[in-house]
Amino acid sequence: MNTENTLLLNNKVYLCGTIDSDLVYSHELFGEGFYEFNLRVPRLSNQPDIIPLTISNRLLAERKLEAGERIALNGQFRSYNKIVDDKSKLMLSVFVRDFCEPNIENPNTAELNGYICKPPIYRTTPFNREICDILLAVNRAYNKSDYIPCIAWGRNARFVRTVDVGQKISITGRIQSREYVKKFSETHSETRVAYELSINKIALTENLIVNEV
Repeated sequence: MNTENTLLLNNKVYLCGTIDSDLVYSHELFGEGFYEFNLRVPRLSNQPDIIPLTISNRLLAERKLEAGERIALNGQFRSYNKIVDDKSKLMLSVFVRDFCEPNIENPNTAELNGYICKPPIYRTTPFNREICDILLAVNRAYNKSDYIPCIAWGRNARFVRTVDVGQKISITGRIQSREYVKKFSETHSETRVAYELSINKIALTENLIVNEV
């Protein structure tokens, strides 16, 4: 297997859902145009995940997409930095690689192989549920890396909180969106949306796997 194919295996996403917005032109790179849109992906709960997608105009030449249409796709969870209010902000999007047949039973799956690049942040909720945030650096072609926020729960959270920075891990889970309130002052706050990978399984290079309870 060549290096490019190996790097593709580091970052695999499958999504099935309904297009939730119009396609908007984003940028051009080496003569290839890219568009952005949102995909509404169902959860087991009634609250869906609204996930941002990026797609090449080359795929759009093969298939026209419209709001309200149901699609299934394979892609990669990618990140890039954008300057917002003179500050660098990490932006996340699923890059569409191709379309595929729908899997209704499991419409949101992601598999990442990468390196922990910040100390894990462990905490508990007011209801004593354990949570641990990690930032995973995932290598891809052309010496680039994607930096993906991930969140672990329960036993997974207890396990990953002690893993060292630089440790290579494999994780599986689903991409989720969640709203939160950013407070700037007593009178000024703003509702924002965060995107992250909610971890179901974690494996170290020694293939030690911890399942969520």
